[in-house]
Amino acid sequence: MTSAWLLPEHIADVLPSQARRIEELRRELLDMARSYGCELVMPPLLEHLESLLSGTGHALDLQTFKLVDQLSGRSLGLRADTTPQVARIDAHLLNRAGVTRLCYCGPVLHTRPAGLHATREPLQFGIEIYGHAGLEADLEVQELAMDAVRHAGLSHVTLDLGDARLVRGVLGEVELSTAELDALVAALATKDAKALADLTLALPDVVRLGLQSLLTLYGGIEVLETARQQLPRHPLISQALDDLQWLAKHLQQSHPEVSLSFDLADLTGYAYYSGVRFALYAPGSCDAVLRGGRYDEVGAVFGRRRPAVGFSLDLKTLVALSPAGALRAAVRAPWAEDAALRAAVRRLRELGETVVCVLPGHEHEGDEFDCDRELVCVDTQWVIRAL
Repeated sequence: MTSAWLLPEHIADVLPSQARRIEELRRELLDMARSYGCELVMPPLLEHLESLLSGTGHALDLQTFKLVDQLSGRSLGLRADTTPQVARIDAHLLNRAGVTRLCYCGPVLHTRPAGLHATREPLQFGIEIYGHAGLEADLEVQELAMDAVRHAGLSHVTLDLGDARLVRGVLGEVELSTAELDALVAALATKDAKALADLTLALPDVVRLGLQSLLTLYGGIEVLETARQQLPRHPLISQALDDLQWLAKHLQQSHPEVSLSFDLADLTGYAYYSGVRFALYAPGSCDAVLRGGRYDEVGAVFGRRRPAVGFSLDLKTLVALSPAGALRAAVRAPWAEDAALRAAVRRLRELGETVVCVLPGHEHEGDEFDCDRELVCVDTQWVIRAL
């Protein structure tokens, strides 16, 4: 018989030390987003299934927990990604004509973990910019992403760039079924030359050779020039490479500490992204810390196609990779019925201090705070003294 206190696989409690770090970083990132002009939204965890999955594709459908509403009898879903909800808010509730910057932070639920040690309940933080089709919005989102990992204390990060338009440009007029395209994208993503060769046997030579070239187009900035020489001439390809070159130039100027790399065959989220996509990698993690890019079609299903670009990350993963911070400084105070003592404690807390009152009989216990001062009575006055 399963013990009542055991949790489902890939679901875990967050204990005080980690919870404190997650909450502190959550506040920092929301303040950072506000400094860029982002407005906070809080979509519901639960929605009607047809709204929650509108335009999101098969992959998100498989990741979504589904249940029946006992009030209406309709099918509901627990969100597996917040971006479609934010797109709905932008399209139908805000309905603005100009640029809208939105941010969010809340739990999402996945039916299956993304990796061996991944949680099925990420705490998703994200930023979306709607209403501007230019590269200025892409650059702003990428700088926000790099600021986010900087706030987490991560260093020696790598920003990897690609573009969903490249494979569309290589395919040109060739039409593939959904299953054929999925298999092709999988072969490119895993750099499986044999599988790619088998899948492209019947395709025109220019398409087949272009797809094979994508397999080798990864590395530094020089990859972009190699791509211009090896890939077919197509407006989508030229525009994608020009955009990547422009972004790389500005990123190198403003963030010289960040390594830039390019993987033109990485098609993660191919069905979702419409242009430049990016991922940030940090030492200690084999998977991306965050992912983002341009997804101009995300609002079309809600009847309002708007330019859109953004990124999201899991705060739990980010905190697990970040260096442990120092415990928050605090004041230790005795517990007593003395009115002057209790008034002194209240004043300190109003000033923003953390005051830990030691309850009777627990004078030698440790806690989650670094009590570097104590409240003591000197000549009938309660004063702070360094420990």
